[in-house]
Amino acid sequence: MDSKAGARERFDAACDNLIALSHRIHAHPELGFEEERACAWLSELLADAGFAVETGIGGLPTAFVARAGSGPLHLAICAEYDCLPGIGHACGHNIIAAMSAGAGIAAARVADDVGLTISVIGTPAEEGGGGKILLLERGAFAGVHAAMMVHPTPTDVLELPIIAATHFNVRYTGKEAHASAFPERGINAADALTVAQTAIGLLRQHIRPTDRIHGIITKGGDAPNVVPAHTAAQYIVRAQTLDELGGIRAKVLRCFEAGALATGAKLEVSGGEKPYAEMRHDPEIAAVYRRNAEALGRTFPDPTAALQRAAASTDMGNISLALPSIHPAIGINSLPAGLAAGRKTCKRVLPRVAFV
Repeated sequence: MDSKAGARERFDAACDNLIALSHRIHAHPELGFEEERACAWLSELLADAGFAVETGIGGLPTAFVARAGSGPLHLAICAEYDCLPGIGHACGHNIIAAMSAGAGIAAARVADDVGLTISVIGTPAEEGGGGKILLLERGAFAGVHAAMMVHPTPTDVLELPIIAATHFNVRYTGKEAHASAFPERGINAADALTVAQTAIGLLRQHIRPTDRIHGIITKGGDAPNVVPAHTAAQYIVRAQTLDELGGIRAKVLRCFEAGALATGAKLEVSGGEKPYAEMRHDPEIAAVYRRNAEALGRTFPDPTAALQRAAASTDMGNISLALPSIHPAIGINSLPAGLAAGRKTCKRVLPRVAFV
């Protein structure tokens, strides 16, 4: 039996358990750094498949590494399993977790035969927490020669357009006053946020077409007859590269400073210390992925203009700047919906990821 046939045989034996795992994670969404059940389920599945599993790596309780094989070429497969707040697994991290585990189990079947060491690395908090960045800094990828993962999208994409991003929180503190009786005694923190957002709107004329600025107000005040003393917002700023990101972030922060200056409110900015980097897809590994995917019946349609403009961000970008990496997308035929994660879809997707 050749190595690919052996890997496929191992995967077929695990397929039903992987689909059940995907459904279980989807039914029990957990936020970043809180993925206790998903981490435990993945660790148990991989341990049962013969992997040596270590949890809590890098000082992160919901991170793990599962290792098999002892060959000289060390490959890491990254698993994600956190959800979005208030939405759940809209990004399909439940599928990513199952696909990564399945790929590791299949590769482990032939790892020693072909000279591989396989590590499935459980990476928490991709949705803004930067779990992979923390694990990279704390040595979880030491000795790894290449890393990979795959993300579900409506169609197959070889090199996802992934750009740099920084997340940060903004708080203004003013002074409360009765809005009708004594408005002159107040310092309006909501006005500060309004000034900042207006300045950001004017700034858009002077940014690159590839830059992105977007955010939400998380606190706007307490009552309409009280001058707001406390307001807050969450913002994301993106650019093509980390180098470009620093410049646009500085401009956006000046807009928030303008709100404080105009109103007299105090500004506090937190977060953003560990920005997400752009993704540098390794062309040789990507070419191997494409050949194997096409041999299994996958197709890579020419990207539309909309797809070429579309961009997302992930902490996998930081891994790609440190070691050769790929982050393709696998189509799950979900258009017009963004995600379809039923059993039929998982059956169609999972076997085509595990053997590339």
